[in-house]
Amino acid sequence: MKVVDQPLAAAVRVLTVDDQALFRGIAREVIDATPGFEVAGEATCGEEALTAVEDLAPQLVLVDVRMPGMDGVDVARHLAANHPETVVVLISIEESVDVPSAAQLTGKVPFVRKRDFGPALLRGLWAAHGR
Repeated sequence: MKVVDQPLAAAVRVLTVDDQALFRGIAREVIDATPGFEVAGEATCGEEALTAVEDLAPQLVLVDVRMPGMDGVDVARHLAANHPETVVVLISIEESVDVPSAAQLTGKVPFVRKRDFGPALLRGLWAAHGR
């Protein structure tokens, strides 16, 4: 009997967008510690995020809601319109997104609290929203 190796599924590439280096570091550690996921890159603002998505083609983008300049809601809206194949997740230290412009994204873009972010949540987000 010949045994054929099954090809390994490609890791889910994750881009983290946050103006706080501390959370980017935490996200990097969580992604590295979660089998099946890999860090695609990091961005410190909304404008960098848009360029990084074009250059790096991540499958999953974690976007902080509150950032100077282009905020996470604007980034999520842009990515939903221009990169529908990319799963975008809004993240925040707040309990919920309390931004009027986020109303249009409700149901389309998941929201998670930073304090809940870990390997189980990362896997759950991909299982629920991955393509």
